[in-house]
Amino acid sequence: MTFDRSVKKKMTFENFLCGSYARDYIVQDTPYAAQIKEAVRRIREADYVMLGAGAGMSAAAGAEYGGSFFEENFAEFQKIYGKGPYMQDMYSAGFYPFPDEESRWGLWSHLALIAGADLDVTPLHRTLLDALKGKKLFLLSTNADHQFDKAGLPTEQIFATQGSYNLIQCQRGCHPKTYDAVERFREMELARKDGRIPTELVPKCPVCGGPMAMNLRCDNFFVEDENWHAAEDRFSRFLSECVNGKTVLLELGVGFNTPTIIRFPFEKLTREHENITLIRLSRSKAIVPASLGERAIGINADMAESISDIAAGLRETRALS
Repeated sequence: MTFDRSVKKKMTFENFLCGSYARDYIVQDTPYAAQIKEAVRRIREADYVMLGAGAGMSAAAGAEYGGSFFEENFAEFQKIYGKGPYMQDMYSAGFYPFPDEESRWGLWSHLALIAGADLDVTPLHRTLLDALKGKKLFLLSTNADHQFDKAGLPTEQIFATQGSYNLIQCQRGCHPKTYDAVERFREMELARKDGRIPTELVPKCPVCGGPMAMNLRCDNFFVEDENWHAAEDRFSRFLSECVNGKTVLLELGVGFNTPTIIRFPFEKLTREHENITLIRLSRSKAIVPASLGERAIGINADMAESISDIAAGLRETRALS
């Protein structure tokens, strides 16, 4: 993928981020069918589409984090640690105060495989990417599950800001490097007994000798490695280009957990550029700033249905053209 470097305005991830929320949120009362039709038109006419994917996109695609899925796949750990507030879903389970490293990696190696390498719930992602063929496309994501990669989006068009379920790092971030741990996780999975892995499989930092951790942004020690910065640079170049063209920001299941990375910046970008349209898809959080007028479409509906309907509309207009 190539980028035109002779752009009018240089933007970076740092100045893209925004911590200010809109003070004029509304739930649009436009009928669903009319919203889908307008979303199709806006995407069809756009030269650029920037995807902003949050946890809601993975959930809509079929990824499960709690409920019966957790009960079935983490029964071993619920038996050991009980069914208290931690052992209710994969997100909460990761914060359990484990008694030792063997127990911590017993859980995390299992979780990382289920939520990352072994997760294959990408039909909806493929549907979306197929519908957007022909557009200059880039993904900004807070997800760590690689579902867009698996669906066929080139790595060069992805910036996953919050890390990866496939990677580990020094727990204290003593050096700016991450390590692919998928095969190590598979070893741990086979060797685990009573929720614990053998001591010899516990990863140690190759530099300081200290404990390792998942490369997931949860504290100030998150490692932004060489690949992370390369993705950031590609994102900045795409951003600098798309703000000068006809662009759609297609927000997919982004709530208010980390709104400063996608949700608030997308609103700010739309507010500052009349050539940009925001399309926000969410089951329940698709409120949009009233001040953006017709350049914001907030579709509160089942996301799998919304994406499928938008994709069908794009295919239909493509067939007629």
